[in-house]
Amino acid sequence: MKKKILALLVLLVPSLGMASGGGFEPFKVDVDLHNKDSLRNGAKYFVNYCMGCHSLKYMMYQRMGDDLGLTKEQVEENLIFTGAKIGDYMTISMPEAQASEWFGTAPPDLTLVTRNRGADWLYTYLLTFYVDDSRPFGVNNLMFKDVGMPHVLWELQGLQKAVFEESTDEHGNKTRHFVRFEKISDGQLSDAEYEKAVRDLVAFLVYAGEPAKLVRYQLGVWVILFLLVLLVVSYALKKEYWKDVH
Repeated sequence: MKKKILALLVLLVPSLGMASGGGFEPFKVDVDLHNKDSLRNGAKYFVNYCMGCHSLKYMMYQRMGDDLGLTKEQVEENLIFTGAKIGDYMTISMPEAQASEWFGTAPPDLTLVTRNRGADWLYTYLLTFYVDDSRPFGVNNLMFKDVGMPHVLWELQGLQKAVFEESTDEHGNKTRHFVRFEKISDGQLSDAEYEKAVRDLVAFLVYAGEPAKLVRYQLGVWVILFLLVLLVVSYALKKEYWKDVH
């Protein structure tokens, strides 16, 4: 039995090595949930560019407004473009059957996308769309090969092509490696401005994945202060109890 298990592991090792190799290492993104301006900017980009296809079905407009320091009027005027009410969840009206027909599969809800994929993954994904005429929407992505989603932020970023180079190993296997991006056309934003816009959008989706994190951060400071005070009092009480013990 042990020999069979060992043989199976030997067969699996090359396959695992092939599956894990060749991936694109994601960029690191610094998300600051205390920066309300960043979160508000990210909310703006989400409702303007993402919410036509993607919902946040676990997030309420009212909760978002309260957490981001927005009044009811500001939310209704700037972040609600449908007949939704302030107390509604951030859902979309696109029928799932039609979405599957148009895109091959229904666009997923994004409430938990950063908890499932990670903020770095999403940040890199939104930065690494490139022109690919072989794809239905004319673009591909370094983080999601053969992605079925159009590059909805192309007007902001512009268009870019990816330059790859091929290499052959000692066994004659060819692999393709990403080298760099080359700009094809400029967008409405500079590269630095676009990176900031993406960072703000990712920060907003990090917040949407766990809104209570804002409260937890604030509460955590008071908990630490309480424990420090308790430590001082407990130490003084211990000295008082043990001063006559020899």
